Amino acid sequence: MSAPDEQAEKRAEKPEQPVEPTVLVERRGRAGVLTLNRPRALNALTHEMVGLLHEALRAWVEDPEIEVVVLRGAGERGLCAGGDIVAIHRDATTGGTGSEDFWRDEYHLNALIARYPKPYVALMDGIVLGGGVGVSAHASHRVVTERTRIGMPETGIGFVPDVGGTWLLSRSPGELGTYVALTAGHADGADALELGLADRMVASSDLDRLVEQLADPSAGSIETVLDAVAVPAPESALTAARAWIDAGFGHDDPREIVAALRARPEPEAHAAADTVATKSPTSVAVTLRALRAARAMGSLEEALAQEYRIALRMLRGHDFPEGVRAQVIDKDRSPRWEPASLDLLQEADVASYFAPLGDAELALTRPPSPASAGSEG
Repeated sequence: MSAPDEQAEKRAEKPEQPVEPTVLVERRGRAGVLTLNRPRALNALTHEMVGLLHEALRAWVEDPEIEVVVLRGAGERGLCAGGDIVAIHRDATTGGTGSEDFWRDEYHLNALIARYPKPYVALMDGIVLGGGVGVSAHASHRVVTERTRIGMPETGIGFVPDVGGTWLLSRSPGELGTYVALTAGHADGADALELGLADRMVASSDLDRLVEQLADPSAGSIETVLDAVAVPAPESALTAARAWIDAGFGHDDPREIVAALRARPEPEAHAAADTVATKSPTSVAVTLRALRAARAMGSLEEALAQEYRIALRMLRGHDFPEGVRAQVIDKDRSPRWEPASLDLLQEADVASYFAPLGDAELALTRPPSPASAGSEG
């Protein structure tokens, strides 16, 4: 037998390594624990992961032994870095439809989490971006740590805050949400609390203990357990910046926002104006309009339907694939936006992103409240 044949035989005899599931679904006492399990990809969401999360959550609704759901991320870096942006870029450049299906199912998952009938505790430790916000910030109980770095970076890649991001950020105090959305800014744990994206801070070293107590039926109520482990949060840097943020970002035209920021005396306001000017002009204008519309909406489902319209059109536009190319694929950090500035943007072009999709509309309806559900007849 030749040497190559011997090597081939050894490879054939070597047992294959089992493939780990992308979402670990566990039962621990009274808790159902969901762990996003792609640590090398910072737990970026795939379509498969969305389906596994949805399946587990649906099953646990009717399971009397599961009293609380806990979401966490595998590895040391964070909960979730968002969606699989490379796969979405492939669809954008080849005309594929996988992203449309992914977003449809992802947004349904976001709505399910927001209306989940049992306590849903999201451990927002480390990096939490984009789609990671969608599976955590709609939870009934949202926990951040001193390691949390949360953000909606979409305007920097020619996209818009989605997964209910426009709904969440439009309800932040004052114009803090507008500031974070248009600058694609990141927030720490204290900022997330100020923005209304989280409820409690816990030391990252206490997260394992927190999960154990949430799973222990003798540990008391979910609120009692969370309150016992929570620590005081430091003051958010956003608090001190409210004056110039509210004044600068309180306009409905992005050009007026940039002008107002440049007219402020604070250096931070000028830096924010410079940052907005580097983002996709189309994304900035569409995001601002989406935030203002979401602020007047009555449900998350309405905002998700609007985001779906925008996302499908961004997928087939110029700036989204170009932004991903520049920031993620080639990493030259020099996107060539079209149009290149806010001054060249046409209102009709912005409005086109919001037009109804006809039969392709996201079919999301808000479930009736318990009071109204039994009022018929």
